[in-house]
Amino acid sequence: MTLADDAAVWRLNDRQAVVVTTDFFTPIVDDPYDFGAIAATNSISDVYAMGGKPVFALNIAAIPENLPIEMIQQIFKGGAEKAKEAGVVVAGGHTVKDAEPKFGMVVVGLIDQRKMLTKGGVKAGDYLVLTKPLGFGVTSTAFKRGLTTPDELKEIVDWMKTLNATASMVAVENHLKGATDITGFSLLGHAIEMAEASGVGLRFEFNQIPLTQAALKYAEQYTFPGGASNNALFFGPRVRFADHISQNLRMLLFDPQTSGGLLLAVPARKLTRLLAELAERGSKGWVIGRASRAPGIVVN
Repeated sequence: MTLADDAAVWRLNDRQAVVVTTDFFTPIVDDPYDFGAIAATNSISDVYAMGGKPVFALNIAAIPENLPIEMIQQIFKGGAEKAKEAGVVVAGGHTVKDAEPKFGMVVVGLIDQRKMLTKGGVKAGDYLVLTKPLGFGVTSTAFKRGLTTPDELKEIVDWMKTLNATASMVAVENHLKGATDITGFSLLGHAIEMAEASGVGLRFEFNQIPLTQAALKYAEQYTFPGGASNNALFFGPRVRFADHISQNLRMLLFDPQTSGGLLLAVPARKLTRLLAELAERGSKGWVIGRASRAPGIVVN
């Protein structure tokens, strides 16, 4: 594994290792149950991004003293039921008082070192497959500004509550080596981490990148969260965009994603089978680009 990988891995023996990760954040939706479920899904995702199987978790929570007990119960219920769906036992945790609610998990999993997915596993010629669309950050910020319709909000909530379990399992079964999950550093931020860890360049086709139904609308209204600007400032100098891609559209690729999909590096000979298996198991996979021997990140 590399320094930029998604979770810590501790070797137990020649084959088996423990994989550990943690994440928590403030609410991005109003519904407390959905908040808990999204936070749990996001926390578990890094284990899937490494090709591991999550087994147990510890809650991390900060609770305002004036938050109604019913809301607190719903946050924990959302997290617990999503953990159960993932086959994860919630074995306790820790709670403190704070002015703003926060929730997440420490997640522990098991991993076969021979089948581990890492950011450094991309090879020149690999296809890049994304398993969830982009647009969560720009749409959730639009929601906070009172702009979204119920259907627009429901779409991103449903995606953010979707576990990356199936995509991870299919990747491991097909003996892939390179993967990461797309979260706060955006598609391009995490892609740059993969490219640098693997010593390859990446070429993306903008028109092949899946977007949520309202992403383009809110990109035009520029409802990006502050993290998108931070991502663009930090990662932008390392990306070369085609001239026809407007600034608003470029920002979609710097949009922070909460509980985003996996970005998989797939050898050409395995691509057709992998996409078919994802579809057969009710998951999604979009081919959005390819790794190259030529250095740099290019978006056409």
